[in-house]
Amino acid sequence: MKPHALLAVVFLSAFVASACSGASEPVSNPPAVAPTAADKSITTTEVASGLSSPWSMAFLPDGRLLVTERAGNLRLVGIDGGLSAPLAGVPAVDMNGQGGLLGLTLGPDFANDARVFFAYTESAGGGLNRTAVASGRLTDTALTDVQVIFRQQPAVAGGFHFGSRLVFDRSDNLFVTLGERNLKDPAQALDNHLGKVVRLRADGSIPADNPFVGQAGALPEIYSYGHRNPQGLALHPQTGEPWISEHGPQGGDEINRVLPRRNYGWPRITHGVNYGSGTTIGEGTGAPMSNRRCFSGCRYPSRPRA
Repeated sequence: MKPHALLAVVFLSAFVASACSGASEPVSNPPAVAPTAADKSITTTEVASGLSSPWSMAFLPDGRLLVTERAGNLRLVGIDGGLSAPLAGVPAVDMNGQGGLLGLTLGPDFANDARVFFAYTESAGGGLNRTAVASGRLTDTALTDVQVIFRQQPAVAGGFHFGSRLVFDRSDNLFVTLGERNLKDPAQALDNHLGKVVRLRADGSIPADNPFVGQAGALPEIYSYGHRNPQGLALHPQTGEPWISEHGPQGGDEINRVLPRRNYGWPRITHGVNYGSGTTIGEGTGAPMSNRRCFSGCRYPSRPRA
């Protein structure tokens, strides 16, 4: 296994744990299983210590790692495992529940402009907060020229479901995953950013071929909708399509191709149930594809739970 791949596996374990920290949703830990002979072919090596709730990372061209800590720190991890002091210039972060300093990716022209992009929970005043996306130029000690390029609308109260993974595609469009802030129904409406995947240009402008550009009542940055809390995002290595992993309710986690204009059903169509009680959510586990394109009041035929 390549060193970068191994590091990614090690850090991914930390991110999965930290993504749910601060939440009141139950987390079930599987029983420990003794390693088998096959397991012994995999070893892990600690490359850095002292990080607090690391949430996302990006490999720099020189082999160092840039890591977000959920409390609001951005740190560099040297090739030798040395950990930098927190970098200056990071905007104020509202670490509320599952929120904090979250997703991170290098800009498409990083080799020339040293610009990195990151998502974070931003206070909007009056007890409200939201997911914001900003970029800044990276130095060894700070972020400079920080610019906010996107703010989730509306801002709401609470500490749940911020989403916040970032990926540039092969055409230099930036995909951003956004949770529905535990409000459910807004994920089905196209006049807000709750429960959406949005697609932007690096300066925050809207790609002309976004699927809802020019549609009345729809925000043009929306690419797909009907999501709960998508917190994993990667490009398929062959097709270049974005794929997401999505935190659903109990028994309702999903992995999906992210297709333009597609409605992924939440909260009306899901295999998940309410935490603890096991009661049904929504109207069934499937719907005709034609109905999945409607929004803000569309009705799905009820299906019995599997």
